[in-house]
Amino acid sequence: METILALCIGVGLSAACGFRVFVPLLVMSIATLMGWYEPAKGFEWLAMPTVCAALGFATICEVAAYYVPWVDNLLDTVATPAAVIAGTLTTMAVISGEMSQFATWAAAIIVGGGTAGAVQLNTVALRGISTATTGGLGNFMIATGELIGSILLSVLAFVIPVAITVLVIVFVVVAVRWVRANKRKNISPSL
Repeated sequence: METILALCIGVGLSAACGFRVFVPLLVMSIATLMGWYEPAKGFEWLAMPTVCAALGFATICEVAAYYVPWVDNLLDTVATPAAVIAGTLTTMAVISGEMSQFATWAAAIIVGGGTAGAVQLNTVALRGISTATTGGLGNFMIATGELIGSILLSVLAFVIPVAITVLVIVFVVVAVRWVRANKRKNISPSL
């Protein structure tokens, strides 16, 4: 049961990584420093104040960059693989030693990396649509929504992990359907 709960927390944190790479890691570091969360073996570095400060600086830089039109689109090329890696790491950091190391890494890559990648790819598609329709001027609204989503998911992943997991699954399904519908709509008139 503890492993399932850890995977639910991992899904929430990984989805948050899909919105912003560093926010969930910063939340984990703050929670560790405050004594609210104990990371899995090998991730004790999250409790170092210098790591927390570095994650805070990285978060500020990432958030600021997403508010610059066109830079946000360029940042997505780097953020997509980084989100998958961060999603894998955040999931790995919450899974305890009940499973074998192979099973733990496999679950972290599939659940964590997969969730972060799915969310990130949907945000990339949404930003692309926004850039195409508004010339990038509407992207600040998307950036704000992603930031709020990342913070809420990061915090609520620890508070109500099962509900967040269900919410993330519903979000991914709805977002994929919405992106597909918009792609079909944009392709149809040109035929």
